[in-house]
Amino acid sequence: MSLATLIDAALPQTQCTRCGYPDCRAYADAIAAGEAEINQCPPGGAEGVHRLAALTGRPALALNPVNGIEATRGVAVIDEAWCIGCTLCIKACPVDCIVGAPKAMHVVVAAQCTGCELCVPACPVDCISLPEVTETTGWAAWSQPQADEARERYAFRQFRRHREAQENEARLMDKAEAKLADLPAASAISDPAQLSAKRAAIEAALARARAKRG
Repeated sequence: MSLATLIDAALPQTQCTRCGYPDCRAYADAIAAGEAEINQCPPGGAEGVHRLAALTGRPALALNPVNGIEATRGVAVIDEAWCIGCTLCIKACPVDCIVGAPKAMHVVVAAQCTGCELCVPACPVDCISLPEVTETTGWAAWSQPQADEARERYAFRQFRRHREAQENEARLMDKAEAKLADLPAASAISDPAQLSAKRAAIEAALARARAKRG
């Protein structure tokens, strides 16, 4: 097992990005590569720093205040009276714990919320709050099973988004190929130069899409 994988397993998996990286795995990779310090994870707190120190052999450091402070854990709550169903919080949630539909009330599944706070700035009507659910901080306010579940939910979300992007790209390619196939039928009423330019543009777009998929 690589050092980066061991480090990732020691992180709380809140996917909050406060460490300065897009997710916990990216932070773990940076630590393993010597590109990041071990004191950039506020949700892990002081215990988290000591965990990383033990894995890396580096001296334990005080949590870097630039990344935030160790605090109690909150869980997102959406105010039903103000929610406009914009779905922006759903898109911002890294573990898919917010459910709802466009123009309908959204609800947070509290047991799955990591308290990452990413949904708060995403909400255009400020209807999301994060009341505290613990009196303890760091790993005392979070458990390994919760971290493991959050990692799995984040990984599935990444897989789902990638699959949806591929399916959308495939639909667009099908439409482009259909338009390309229809061009000869339109040649009788189209300017030859314009028809040629349109064909070239579609073929170039298809080539770029195929290269991207490859």
